[in-house]
Amino acid sequence: MAARINACLLVGLLALFHTWGVSASVEVNMMDRVEVFKGEPATIPCMFTSSEGVGGMIIQWFYVTRSGEKQQIFYQDATMKVVNKGTQFSDRISVNGTGATGEIVLTISNVELKDELEFICLIKGLTEGTGEGRTKLKVFVTPDSPSIDGVKRGISVSEDGLSKIGTCEVKNGFPKPNITWYRNQTPLRGDHDVVKVVPRITTESSGLFSVTSELSMKVTKEEKDDLFYCEITYFVPVGVMMTETNPINITVYYPSTAVSVWVESPKGHIKEGDSIELHCRGNGHMPSSILTIIHENDKYSLLNNVLVLDNVTRLNSGVYQCISMDTDTFEEILGNTTVFVNYLDPAVVMPEDTVVVFQGEELKATCNALSSLQTHTVWMKHGKEVSTAHSLILKDATFDSAGMYVCVVTVLDIEGMETSGTLNVKVHGPPKIMEPISNEIEESFEGTVELSCKVRGFPTPTVTWTTSDGKLLEMASQIETEGEVQSNVSIKVTSDITAFCNASNDFGTDAVTFNITAKGNGVIIAVIIICILLLAILGSVLYFLYKKGKICGRSGKQDLTKEKSGKDNIVVEMKSDNTEEAVLLGVNGEKQAPNNQ
Repeated sequence: MAARINACLLVGLLALFHTWGVSASVEVNMMDRVEVFKGEPATIPCMFTSSEGVGGMIIQWFYVTRSGEKQQIFYQDATMKVVNKGTQFSDRISVNGTGATGEIVLTISNVELKDELEFICLIKGLTEGTGEGRTKLKVFVTPDSPSIDGVKRGISVSEDGLSKIGTCEVKNGFPKPNITWYRNQTPLRGDHDVVKVVPRITTESSGLFSVTSELSMKVTKEEKDDLFYCEITYFVPVGVMMTETNPINITVYYPSTAVSVWVESPKGHIKEGDSIELHCRGNGHMPSSILTIIHENDKYSLLNNVLVLDNVTRLNSGVYQCISMDTDTFEEILGNTTVFVNYLDPAVVMPEDTVVVFQGEELKATCNALSSLQTHTVWMKHGKEVSTAHSLILKDATFDSAGMYVCVVTVLDIEGMETSGTLNVKVHGPPKIMEPISNEIEESFEGTVELSCKVRGFPTPTVTWTTSDGKLLEMASQIETEGEVQSNVSIKVTSDITAFCNASNDFGTDAVTFNITAKGNGVIIAVIIICILLLAILGSVLYFLYKKGKICGRSGKQDLTKEKSGKDNIVVEMKSDNTEEAVLLGVNGEKQAPNNQ
């Protein structure tokens, strides 16, 4: 009933406006475009005003097909809202707003690429007034990461025409991405004689675009170190995005104009025995080039532009010439360097090997080594420096002067360059026993003493051990080196002993005495004597007491006549006369013979 009244009122108002002859107007405002990523919802607002007021308007939504026709997708008036069926939007659109506020919004969910169309919002007033607005829906898809692929082969500067540098590709973008080539951060523009960029666009079955771009150039030597990469630009809602590929470089072949040859190692001075590494390189880069090194009458092939000479000698000194030949043109380019191998001959010691001097004499020796550089000579003994000259002078020779001397000749300018020689000095003289720490030794009775005797002399002395009573002692051990003897003996101490270490050679003798005192033998004898005395005293006391009758019975002759306390009681009678006869009385006081005891 209310709907019918509203309808009557609406008809009456229309008639009234028509009767009055007032011209109604409707104004619609919409955005030029709405941008959205594929798969997201798109919101298209429609705002309108009317001189009649905004209530009771008829609202229609359309889209323009690819062929240019208008296709309605939604209708709304004061009594109904209808979504048209059978369109690509039937199940994906919704409209918010009644029109009473002057704003109505079309929402399209899960936007697809085919939704990139123009949408029309049509507003009809209560009279003849009509307004229309249009918005284009733009759909975007971010492309995959781009890739770049450079040519694998080298490019010669002598090639005719343009040479392919590489290919860039970006896939699955919408709208179509753009590719720009760069060389060292400078964009490359097409130039038919120098640079050529060929793009190729592919529309995938999904409707997305894939773009490939191929770069070709006339290559020069200057491009040998250049970096090439691609810049990809693509559109997104309300903006443009950019990404870059990794840079690539190309191998450029170009002929040499000069050749260099040098010693890579060792750095600085070269000495005999070193390994020399010679490098040869042209300033070009051509696979057809052959490098060869020539030294005097020797010709060497190189491996990776390197020649290695092992264990060089002074004969390896001289000029080394490197030849670069292009097998295409047979042109040769030369370069050279000079190598000098320093040398140090073996040390020569005079006198040679072994020298013998007598005690008190003077010895003079020399050491020299021929070298290409200045040398420094040092004489060493037992690792200690004894002289810093070519000559070694030993005055007033002693046994301490004997031994092995090492002459070391060093080239100061080159580390590790040295030679050496030896001189064995022997000093003739009689034995000399090194003074022991102590000649007076105390040891417990029955203990063992270890004696040691160190003797120097040349020829090497003979060592024996004896005692003061002429007894020859057996050595426990003996260590002999040239000109020196270490002799040891073990002695068991049973009394005070005097031992002698005797040394002799062709030039004389020497001896040392060890006095050994046995600790504890006098005390034992004293203890034994005291014990004997104590025993004697104890015996005397016992005998005295016995004589006085203080032991074994009462004093004097007494009858032991106690009453019998039992069957087996024994009575003892002691006599004090000189016979010291003891009579044992049997039971009942009867005398018994001693053998019946």
